[in-house]
Amino acid sequence: MAEPRLVSVIVATRDRPKLLAEALASIRAIEGPDLKFEILVGDNGGLPASKEVAEHYGAYHQYTPKNYCPAPRNLAMRRATGEFIAFLDDDDVWLPGHIRKHIEILDAEKEFAGVFSQIISTDPDLVPLDDPWPEKVPQDGDFFLMLLSGYFPQVGGTLFRASVLETHGYMDESLIGDSDWDWQLRIATDHKFGFVALPSVLFRQRPKGSFNTMQLQRSAFTRRIFLRHAIPNRHRWPDWKSWIRSYYACQTYYWLYFVDVASQRSSAGDRWGAIKATFSAFWIIPTRTIRRVLTKNVTQRQSSSSAKAQKW
Repeated sequence: MAEPRLVSVIVATRDRPKLLAEALASIRAIEGPDLKFEILVGDNGGLPASKEVAEHYGAYHQYTPKNYCPAPRNLAMRRATGEFIAFLDDDDVWLPGHIRKHIEILDAEKEFAGVFSQIISTDPDLVPLDDPWPEKVPQDGDFFLMLLSGYFPQVGGTLFRASVLETHGYMDESLIGDSDWDWQLRIATDHKFGFVALPSVLFRQRPKGSFNTMQLQRSAFTRRIFLRHAIPNRHRWPDWKSWIRSYYACQTYYWLYFVDVASQRSSAGDRWGAIKATFSAFWIIPTRTIRRVLTKNVTQRQSSSSAKAQKW
């Protein structure tokens, strides 16, 4: 019987021991005679309960005082000894179909550095909010332009050859947001990827409006990362218009986030909150925000005129 494949699973956590237990249980549930996991928990919270949970599930626990995800992930990755590197954040959950299909692709396609897969976004109770995504990916394995055109592969659904750590290093700890995307882009610059059209992870979403300041900060880091990779690789786009469309595609998530928050605040009678959210959307994509405000004002005036006409 062949030796089981060893995968180093990097789990970043911060003061959420109950969620961490759920995440680690979902990892162990996938193991079998053909597949073993080396679970490496990087913790920048420091609650004793988190270490206890990690040890209960046979994981190696390490603490770092540094904030944000890159530091605990890097701490864990530096201890990895597996043939492959996988990830799971402490508030997400792996699905049973994860990992094995990824390994099959990497065994068959030696030039692939990693494999992406579909994810399912959920509410905090793991109730699905959307269909699995993405639906379509490049058929030739060249994900670079897709990554710079609004596709942010959720790290929990990925698997990489451990050798990429030797060639491309670790995540940039100066980035408080999207450091995993930046790392994936560095690899995608000169490597291809496979794709599994199968949901691999349940990805918890926070309620809109619960972390507005962080979203603004993240949009700035997304801009920084886009420019870091898109400027030196400008030749990959057919023209400047395509390049600019890719930039706006990378910012669309944040823009839609604040547009939704503005709508929610307005419906709740929070006029000042709606104004602040609208200004945040303007800061991210000015032209689209102006068009939306003007269109909304025209629609409201037309509705008002229609109502008056009906009275007459």
